[in-house]
Amino acid sequence: MFPSDMIWGLFFVFQISIGFMGNSLLFMLCVFIFLDKNHLKKPIDLICIHLTSVNALTILFKLIPDIVSSFGVKHFLDDVGCKATLYIHRVTRGLSICTTALLSGYQAITISPVHSRWVWLRSKLSMCIYSSFLFFWITNMLIYIYIIETVEADHNFTIVGLEYSTLHCQTNQLRQNHSVAFGSVVIIRDLLFVILVMWSSLYTVNLLYKHRQRAQHIHSPSLSPQSSPEIKATHTILLLVSCFVFFHCSNNFIVFYLFHKPEKNSRLKRITGIFSSCYPTICPFVLLKNSKITSKLTSSLLKLRIIFS
Repeated sequence: MFPSDMIWGLFFVFQISIGFMGNSLLFMLCVFIFLDKNHLKKPIDLICIHLTSVNALTILFKLIPDIVSSFGVKHFLDDVGCKATLYIHRVTRGLSICTTALLSGYQAITISPVHSRWVWLRSKLSMCIYSSFLFFWITNMLIYIYIIETVEADHNFTIVGLEYSTLHCQTNQLRQNHSVAFGSVVIIRDLLFVILVMWSSLYTVNLLYKHRQRAQHIHSPSLSPQSSPEIKATHTILLLVSCFVFFHCSNNFIVFYLFHKPEKNSRLKRITGIFSSCYPTICPFVLLKNSKITSKLTSSLLKLRIIFS
């Protein structure tokens, strides 16, 4: 094992520790509010529960194999292990993309004015969440069936050509003709949800800009954006969306470059793992930055302290 491999492994351990801890914390907070605080729970709590769950799974099934590989354990996954690990990782990563789009759209509809064309969706949001989750799961599970058919363990030979590979798995060259169709489906799905995220973000920014202009025109403290919990939550969602777009596009660019590179580079494979796990790692901390969520956490901890004191 080279010293550089150990450095990569330690970095992966640090990233998986921070990401899993943050997602677990936010998951437990949202579950506690959803089950115990009936007067505080909202549909956005359910979306956060789903988002943190798939984020945690994405981090675990991507970084744990990379950690083991970086610390010198080679060929520890057989064909079945590669299929299961990569399939779960890709499905949960796709679910994270879809759920982020749902969260962004939910926030945009929530703060839309009463005369907006989207106001009729407010009353239907809570009813659409479970059906949206079901649609996301079925769609992503069907898309990545291709992985089960084509992925196999790394057989310790150099891959040359248009092939997708990780530190421990690779695609079967016999199925290369179907890779174009699979890649097209994934790209179309990503484009649709990224466009949805960016559209809802631009819509939200436009609403915030108009709200600020009205507040400055009227000079009313009650209309100040800093005094509105909805506006603060919207700022958080916009920051989350910015992180999502940046890391998602960066990771896709590296994967695309690595796919078309004649000789596969292990360093680029590790960088791909880092970028694909950055958004799930940062996501819970961005959401916890929301003062409303933090206040819920503080009140919950104080209640538990009173109970057990």
